[in-house]
This record gives sequence, structure tokens and C-alpha cells, in this order.
Amino acid sequence: MIRVVLDTNVLVSALLFSGELGWIVEGWKSGAFVPVFSRETFDEFRRVLSYPKFSLTIQEIAALIEDEVLPFCEVVEIGEAILSVCRDPADDPFLSCAVAASADCIISGDKDLLTLGSFRNIPIMTAAAFRQRDL
Repeated sequence: MIRVVLDTNVLVSALLFSGELGWIVEGWKSGAFVPVFSRETFDEFRRVLSYPKFSLTIQEIAALIEDEVLPFCEVVEIGEAILSVCRDPADDPFLSCAVAASADCIISGDKDLLTLGSFRNIPIMTAAAFRQRDL
């Protein structure tokens, strides 16, 4: 099974704005890949969903998480915290998650992650690049 770490912006965009990234949700629902979270990356995802700009109620956030994400994802425990690798330290938890999960890749639109290209042989790529891969 292909295990993928999705950065928060990609994940939120795929869930809330089905347009360009809607295929991501379809991909995990069809079993093409499994989104992987750590406690820290999941907490960030939940926090971002509550931003006022998204105008989601507590019930809508709960439904998104319980119906659209949790049945299809895997949560891993972080064994090794990756620190001070990314230019933006807030992105390091995605690296920690990918390493703990032995993920096949990290999908991101974040330049601070993308500039790394890969971390410990785990490719870091845009959603478009992931979609074009022959998996």
C-alpha cells in the first residue's frame, strides 16, 4: 500500500475545495493510497479546519474528520523527532511523520518542504507531480 504524508494545505484544499485537488480525496477513498498522520500533523489539520476563513461549524469539522478522513487514514507514533531540517520549523513534523511511517512520499505545496526535494530517500513533491507518477 502506498503511504503518503499530505501537508495541511494540500489536505484542506483537497477536502474543502474539490476542484483541482479533488482527485486526492478520491484516491484515498478508492484505496489508491493511504494518508498518514502523526498526532502533531493531525492536530494541525484539525486546528486549521477551525480557522474562521473556512466558516465551518464544530459539527461540520467533526463530520469531515470522522467521515472523510479517519476511516481511510493511518496514524503513526513518532519515534524520532526531526528538528531544524526545514527552513520553517513548523514543517519538520511532516518529515517526522514520513520517517515514522516509512512513507512513500510527502505531498506538499510548501516551498520550504519542496526545496528539500527528498528527506531520507522519501520524495517530497507537489500534488501534480504525485498524480503523474506511475505508482
